[in-house]
Amino acid sequence: MVLLRLLLFILLLEKGNSACQLQGLAQPPELTQDGDLVIGGIFSFRTVFVTFINNYSFNFREFQFAQTMIFAINEINKNPHMLSNIKLGYKIYDNCGTMDILRAALTLLSGLNRELGEDSCTETVQAILGHSGSSPTIAIAQVVGRYLYISMQISHFATCACLSNRKEYPTFFRTIPSDYYQSRALAKLVKHFGWSWVGALAVDNEYGFSGIAAFIQAANEYGVCIEYSEAFSSSDPPNRLQRIIEIIKQSTSKVIMAFMSHREIKLLATELYKHNITGLQWIGSDAWITDHSLTDSEGHKILVGSLGFTSPKAKISGLEKYLKQLYPSQFPDSQFVREFWEEVFDCSLNRTFTDVSELRFTDNVYKSVYAVAHALDMLIKCDNNQLSFSNGSCTDPKNIKPWQVLQYLNTVNFTTKEGERVYFNKNGDTPARYELVNLQFTIRGTMEGRTIGIFDASLPERNQFIMNNIRVVPVSVCSEMCLPGTHKVLQKGKPVCCYDCIPCPEGEISNVTDSIHCAKCPPEYWSNKQRDACIPKEVEFLAYDEILGLVLVLFSLLGVFLTMVTTLVFYCHRETPVVRANNSELSFLLLFSLTLCFLCSLTFIGRPTKLSCMLRHTAFGITFVLCISCVLGKTIVVLMAFRATLPGTNVMKWFGPLQQRLSVLVFTFIQVLICIVWLTINPPFPFRNLLLYKDIIILECDTGTAIGFCAVLGYIGLLAISCFAIAFLSRKLPDNFNEAKFITFSMLIFCAVWITFIPAYISSPGKFTVAVEIFAILASSFGLLFCIFMPKCYIILFSKEELKMLYKIKLIDFNIASPVLIQLHIEKEWEKYP
Repeated sequence: MVLLRLLLFILLLEKGNSACQLQGLAQPPELTQDGDLVIGGIFSFRTVFVTFINNYSFNFREFQFAQTMIFAINEINKNPHMLSNIKLGYKIYDNCGTMDILRAALTLLSGLNRELGEDSCTETVQAILGHSGSSPTIAIAQVVGRYLYISMQISHFATCACLSNRKEYPTFFRTIPSDYYQSRALAKLVKHFGWSWVGALAVDNEYGFSGIAAFIQAANEYGVCIEYSEAFSSSDPPNRLQRIIEIIKQSTSKVIMAFMSHREIKLLATELYKHNITGLQWIGSDAWITDHSLTDSEGHKILVGSLGFTSPKAKISGLEKYLKQLYPSQFPDSQFVREFWEEVFDCSLNRTFTDVSELRFTDNVYKSVYAVAHALDMLIKCDNNQLSFSNGSCTDPKNIKPWQVLQYLNTVNFTTKEGERVYFNKNGDTPARYELVNLQFTIRGTMEGRTIGIFDASLPERNQFIMNNIRVVPVSVCSEMCLPGTHKVLQKGKPVCCYDCIPCPEGEISNVTDSIHCAKCPPEYWSNKQRDACIPKEVEFLAYDEILGLVLVLFSLLGVFLTMVTTLVFYCHRETPVVRANNSELSFLLLFSLTLCFLCSLTFIGRPTKLSCMLRHTAFGITFVLCISCVLGKTIVVLMAFRATLPGTNVMKWFGPLQQRLSVLVFTFIQVLICIVWLTINPPFPFRNLLLYKDIIILECDTGTAIGFCAVLGYIGLLAISCFAIAFLSRKLPDNFNEAKFITFSMLIFCAVWITFIPAYISSPGKFTVAVEIFAILASSFGLLFCIFMPKCYIILFSKEELKMLYKIKLIDFNIASPVLIQLHIEKEWEKYP
């Protein structure tokens, strides 16, 4: 900013009070035409190479821009409906270098080449078209717009986003979109292809810095990381370019964003070609992506496949015919046109100059001229009731001031004859519309940009970018994308695009790529093996169709079968002393209860339901109390019978058959009451246990209340201990059938089973808890069956000699052994067993 002010001070040095003088001569305009109103143009037809002797080459595209300006002005002058009776003229300068360009701009403003007198200082052009470069354009815009505020400027190719600042550049307009939109479109393009790890290069000027900064900002918003960001210019010493080559060589990114002009990209491509660095995907700005001179560089093949946004193709009717009819005699004062014709070979014009197949930026020049013409036309016609003077009169066409044209240029809104709408926003920018092009070789050996998509910033964001289906091979990421089932963990000290893909923990999933976090599955779901979906947890319970359940069912049925066989044996031999002496009524009731005990174990197998949960615990409690009550009754009979001191005593009348039945009924009824209270207050219910296993749901029966379950087991335990104690006291009594000893042993097994059941039940996981309970039921039932009934069955079935000896004992002993048999006739029984 300070430098520009100093430059302006040097260029416009006061000379007395009446005149100002330019420091240094400005070259005369290359192309001129007089007119009532004049439009200025500044282009660079020659590209200067600084060597031992300054040399230059022709820039045919810039010359085409100038000729398009002339073509548009001539077309307007022929149009009777626009600027009637007003002829437009032009002054077009060919300058190279910021100082020369600025001198040309100030000369256009003054209308003189050297002296700026008081009268002549007011003779200015209505507008300045140009320049193509952002840096010269910024210099012009700051001087003529901000400091002098005497003219407006329209650029067809200066895209620097900084020029949208209305405070800095109040009189600047352009018919090409700002780089702000191009940078965001390029970042969106990179994101579209999944390139998250890119390098960034820029030209070392305002255009490059502004463009690459906007790209990096947008890239960060889209999650794209920049590995490096460097800048250089074509005028830098060779070692700076070599340093950038080394950075590219050592980098891991395969995609490079190049925000620079055609000069810098050609230098860079040449050096990369010399170092044999290939396989890079280039993303280019519009300053070079469609430049026809790219094939002039030695390493232009490296740029094949480049992608970039540029202005849409356009068509200007009549322009091609005009360009091909260009002769030096049409511009007798132009040295450049004569030199241009010296380049003609066999009277064939250079194709770059006459090619109108695309006219991407040439059309911007055409629209710029028409924008100024429409503003002048509205000013002269007093359109929109915008009056230039306070007295309400319209502007004098011979005395139009540039600031008056500026007032109308802000409101310009017209449609070209090709159907394109032209207008400016509040920042002087035109709407952002781009074509996405892909550089490919043509059959002529040159390169051209083939359109593969579009970008329109005026559309909703989700519809702004539309691209054809193309195959892009390069992959440029710091880390490969994390597949579903994994999540990203950033690598320490590296950008966010560098990360490790860590599998999700068990019970968590990620079902999208590049997931940052893993989501926990709902309580009744678990992650699959791939960790990319939640699936219902396996519900586990002791089923009939599994091996463990089948084995337990077989043992339960075996117990039922053996009990029924024992019952059959006892029934068939119910009149024998063995059966009669063991209180056959209690024996048969005991066998019935044992059958129920074996069968109740089946309620513990299968899917738990509300009914089965209530049935399994209550059936278990009641049947076992019935069983133990019968054993307790038999034990009491043995004890009371052998405690009688005299034969034939009447002590048994206090615990005869009726009392025995009542005792069994009372003992069992107490358990029934406990179960009823339990089921009434808080009954057992099916429960899905989610805590025991992480990936399995255990479907089990919750006891509802531990008090009820403990009361049932406690009451069974109380009866079992009582029975064991009485049997233990009666073990040495002179019982002919060792009844007390067998009861003692059976109760010892029963108590041992249920004592060990408690820790096994608590420590067993899942369905094995149910298996332990079933095992305890079966083991204790088999213990009672084998210890109490198997010895009797053995005597009945296999030991008839021992059975006969029973009838040789004295009647009193026999009565003492079992008063129930006192009515038997020994001789009659003996005859049954000869």
